[in-house]
Amino acid sequence: MRKVDVLVVGGGASGLQAAITVKSTYPEKEVVLVRKEQHALIPCGIPYIFGSLKDSEQDILPDKLLTSVGVEILIDEIVDIDVKAHSCTSKARETLIYTKLILALGSIPTRPKWLKGADLGNVFTIPKNKVYLDDMVRKISASKHIVVIGAGFIGVEVSDELNKKGFKVTLVEIEKTILNKAFDEEFGIIAEEHLRERGVNVITGEGVSEIIGKDGKVNYILLSSGKKIDTDAVVLSMGYVPNTEIAAKANIELNEFGFIRTCEYMRVLPCSNDIVAVGDCAEKRDFVTRKLDRTMLASTACAEARTAGMNLYTLSPCKPFTGTIAIYSTAIGNHAFGTAGITEARAIQENFNIISGSFTGMDTHPGNLSHSHKQTVKLIVAADCGMILGGEVYGGYSTGELTNAIGFLIQSRVTVKALLTMQIGTQPLLTGSPAGYPLIKAAEVLAKKMRDR
Repeated sequence: MRKVDVLVVGGGASGLQAAITVKSTYPEKEVVLVRKEQHALIPCGIPYIFGSLKDSEQDILPDKLLTSVGVEILIDEIVDIDVKAHSCTSKARETLIYTKLILALGSIPTRPKWLKGADLGNVFTIPKNKVYLDDMVRKISASKHIVVIGAGFIGVEVSDELNKKGFKVTLVEIEKTILNKAFDEEFGIIAEEHLRERGVNVITGEGVSEIIGKDGKVNYILLSSGKKIDTDAVVLSMGYVPNTEIAAKANIELNEFGFIRTCEYMRVLPCSNDIVAVGDCAEKRDFVTRKLDRTMLASTACAEARTAGMNLYTLSPCKPFTGTIAIYSTAIGNHAFGTAGITEARAIQENFNIISGSFTGMDTHPGNLSHSHKQTVKLIVAADCGMILGGEVYGGYSTGELTNAIGFLIQSRVTVKALLTMQIGTQPLLTGSPAGYPLIKAAEVLAKKMRDR
């Protein structure tokens, strides 16, 4: 039996950030992080171990980030939580008595029970597990044709990376366009075009009804249309669910989607001052709609972890987590896509009265420099007050940071009028023209639409 001030369960992005934040905010406290993996992976880098990175060794979260600030790492697995006794029991049969408990349990990929053949050999998911992924890379190395099912960010990125390695890749998405949950249709169509240009066979508007095997391994897939596609391996990229089984066993309350219920300070509900939950296992609410949300992002997880860590012992009304803005970005070759907040389609579905406006310019000035890229910015705003609710960007590698900037505007509840008077810094090699800056020009389009209403 051992007593610790702060016990962090889980070594992914949220656990790491929570441990660092606690130790930085309360340096006198002993912080112990328990994870079952010998090496924790950088979650967003996982797709790149299939192509751009030499191997998974190049995608490891350095332990030094924790140990350099005084966090102790314990390689073990927590198998039982006793909330009343303030204790956790590990697989190695060690009992840890905590004052504060941070649950950073993460998520696990879905392998749908309704999909017949999903348990065949050479049918893989993408977990955040180095041992599994190393084995997967080894097993698919002899494949010629790989089918990826599900065209969210991970499915798109894995498809592109496998294509880089010379595999014949087919990406299947049941929705009308790829990246459907994050982008409006016009952006999904552009992304699809770029994937096809690079050699990925993209099939949209069709689902997979069955995976057919031979000698225990996948042999082909059967689409909902009845078409057969021969394949040596299948990658299931059909979403993730919160890894909250151990929490449920401890009678910690879950919401309808299986996430641990939390308040805006990430403390577990109903009203626990001693347990917080962060990252993929913790309850989410959309910043704009205020509805329960299932967004799982490392960036969101780290923001929650900083909130939880800073408020662990004493609360500050200046430091709540006010909802997920769902800021994503990705790249297909030299073309990048970013999104923040809600899409136009989602805003209409949620019954918001909105106006949208887009502008296409260049990300340099002049726009004929060797690294110049067309840049399109779309903004979605409330029709009555002009508050920015969402934004989407297509462009070059500056897209990620521009998308982050739009996320800041949404979180700060900035309006179109305020955006039009904001000062920006521009430089020919780095940004669009000050007179043609796509973000500001998109705001001008919206301002005109608002005047004309």
